[in-house]
Amino acid sequence: MTDITASAQNPPDPGMVVNCVAYRTNGTRLRDITIDDISEILKEPDTFVWVGLHEPDDSLLVKLQEEFCLHDLAVEDAQQAHQRTKVETYGDSLVIVVQTAQLISGHIAFGETHIFLGKRYLITVRHGASLSYKPARRSCEKTPELLALGPSYGLYGVLDFIVDNLLPIVREFREELQELEQDIFADTLNRDTVRRLYDMQRDLMTLRLAAAPMQDVINQLVRLHPELIPDDLRVYFRDVYDHVFRVNESVSAMREMLTAAINVNLALVTFGQNEVMKKLAGWAAMLAAPTLITSWYGMNFTHMPELSQPWAYPAIMGIVACVVGTIYVWLKRAKWF
Repeated sequence: MTDITASAQNPPDPGMVVNCVAYRTNGTRLRDITIDDISEILKEPDTFVWVGLHEPDDSLLVKLQEEFCLHDLAVEDAQQAHQRTKVETYGDSLVIVVQTAQLISGHIAFGETHIFLGKRYLITVRHGASLSYKPARRSCEKTPELLALGPSYGLYGVLDFIVDNLLPIVREFREELQELEQDIFADTLNRDTVRRLYDMQRDLMTLRLAAAPMQDVINQLVRLHPELIPDDLRVYFRDVYDHVFRVNESVSAMREMLTAAINVNLALVTFGQNEVMKKLAGWAAMLAAPTLITSWYGMNFTHMPELSQPWAYPAIMGIVACVVGTIYVWLKRAKWF
């Protein structure tokens, strides 16, 4: 009695409980309920419950553990978060951990969702950057004939929503890369461009680490756990698998494009610097010839060739001009100018 009174006096933060809805086994929505109503709803044989939480505190998770008889280790993982993508079996229930992502101010923010699936319940626990699963819930409610297959159809809706939100991130990065192409092919080094390319590559690497393990998770849901996932739903999970595969392929392609863009940018900058060095070396060679010749006549010798001849000075100037002109023509043909 004391525990019930304390729970009533300290209800969960409304921001943590996003949704708590009861459904009939025919797929129709029964009503919104409170956390305390769950045990009463589950006493009815033809119902199941879908609970959506966002960063719940320990007391709320403990309350859910009591209502659904969740395993201690599963609840501990949901409390701590920062878990790898995985599927764990606890008796007649599944715990699925997946990584989520959102594009915020041009950078990817990552989150984590823990999903508890039982024969009569589906619980989603969101941590970090993650969109609300209300659209997935509404989509499932529009097809009660499929929702009648049980909470596993809600699991499909959530996973499909998570995966479909990854593709726009890759698409956004691809569009940004196209906008950066002008800076990439510039003759001068733009540090901001290179830095942004590196940041994009780092974000996509993290996105791939989040999305790639999801293929194994969904592949298990396609092949295993017949007691929780009806055969009629496996085709839907295969569709999610195809979407995850496409995300991974797109991320891999984008990473290769970013690597190529960085290499091309650095190669073009190096090529431009080499062109400048070639021109400077060419001018230095042209200046070296008259410097060498005229330096001979600065040694103050008495008997220098042709010093006594009136045509000596014009002749030396002509020789210098011919030597410089020859060097210029040779370098021009070598495309140094």
